Amino acid sequence: MPELPEVEVTKLGIAPLITGKTITAVRVHQRQLRWLVPDDVQLCVGQIINSVTRRAKYLFINTNVGSMVLHLGMSGKMRVIDTSLHKQKHDHIEIELNDGKKLVLNDARRFGSCLWQTPQGEPLKLLAALGPEPLTDDFHANYLFEKSRNKVTPIKSFIMDNAIVVGVGNIYASESLFKSGIDPRRAAGRVSLKRYRVLTDNIKWVLAKAIEQGGTTLKDFAQADGNPGYFAQELNVYGRAGKECTVCQTAIKAKVIAQRNTFFCTTCQR
Repeated sequence: MPELPEVEVTKLGIAPLITGKTITAVRVHQRQLRWLVPDDVQLCVGQIINSVTRRAKYLFINTNVGSMVLHLGMSGKMRVIDTSLHKQKHDHIEIELNDGKKLVLNDARRFGSCLWQTPQGEPLKLLAALGPEPLTDDFHANYLFEKSRNKVTPIKSFIMDNAIVVGVGNIYASESLFKSGIDPRRAAGRVSLKRYRVLTDNIKWVLAKAIEQGGTTLKDFAQADGNPGYFAQELNVYGRAGKECTVCQTAIKAKVIAQRNTFFCTTCQR
C-alpha cells in the first residue's frame, strides 16, 4: 500500500503538470471504487486547477467550486499522459486538461476512492478525526506523550493510529522505532517523554528522507513519471526477518502486531 511518502511524491510529481490547467472533461469509467464516485465531481469541468494538496494519504485537486479528493487505496497510482493515449485496463478516472494532457487514476484492486469536497461545506467525515501531519510543528514529543498516558496499546500500533498522527504506516513505523531503539511491543504508556522526543525526531527524519528519495519501492507503486522510489535500499528492519541487524548483527525478528507484520531487533530495541 502506498504510504505517506509515496502519496507526497505523487503530489510533487503531478502538481507541476496540472496546476493552472483547465479541466475540460472528467471521465469516470468505473464508479464503484471503495465508495461510489459522486456525480458532483463533474462540477469541476471548466474550472482551473488552483493547486494540488495532500492531507494524510488523500490528494486534493483544488478548484474554485470544490476539490476532487483522491485516495490511492492498496494499489492505485496516478500518471499524467497525452489525452490521445488509449485507456488502459484499470484506468477508472481520467481528468482531461486543456493542454492535451490527462490525469489518470489507475487502481487494479479498486480500494482507492474519488470523493468531492465543497469549499464551504462540512469536511468529509473520513477527514474529520485525523490527527496532525507528522512533518508539521503540530506533531511533537509533548503531544505524543500526553496522548499515550495510560495506553496499553503497543507503541507501534499507537503511532500508526491516524487519530494520533497521520501517515506513519507499517514500513516507516518499524524503521522509526528501530532508529529510536524502542521495542514495538512496548506499551505506549510506558514510553518516557525523553524517548518520545527521540521517536518524534526520527519519525520526521525517516518520512522526510523517504520523500526526498522518491518514496519506497513497492510492488504496486511508481512515481508520476513512472520511475520507482529508492528508500527501500535503506531499510534497516522492515522485510528483513532472519537477516543480521545492520548495527549489532542479531537476527531481525518478525511478529504480527495488530494484524501487521512487524520487524525489529531484540538487542537494539528495548
